[in-house]
Amino acid sequence: MASDWNGDADRVTVLIDTNAFLMAAQFRIDLLDELKWILGSARILVPDIVIKELEGLSRGKGSNAAAARFGLIFARRCEVIRLSGQGSPDDQIVEGARDLQCGVVTNDRRVRDQILDEGLPVVTLKGKQKLELIRR
Repeated sequence: MASDWNGDADRVTVLIDTNAFLMAAQFRIDLLDELKWILGSARILVPDIVIKELEGLSRGKGSNAAAARFGLIFARRCEVIRLSGQGSPDDQIVEGARDLQCGVVTNDRRVRDQILDEGLPVVTLKGKQKLELIRR
């Protein structure tokens, strides 16, 4: 495997889906620390469409809006990228993962299954307390 710009040959790239940020707030998971623990050296990417979704959700009231505001704090600490895909945010994430050949952090079953069908890894919630890496 070729080294990344930091010289790290084992660095993993993952895209984070909107619901991953929401689950982090809901289940009190330190998403970025958990990802570093599971993946080691990781390039954590947040599609701009996820930022837009979180901003929209954060304008509301209630627990989902609070979770979105909390998620935005984490999202803005990551590398934000623009995906070239079309369609829904979920479709863009699947297409982006395929194009980048990277994993996805999500708790959305449909997205998870599509990513796994592509032969790419998924990080998802395990037992409401921690994350797990799934590969097929």
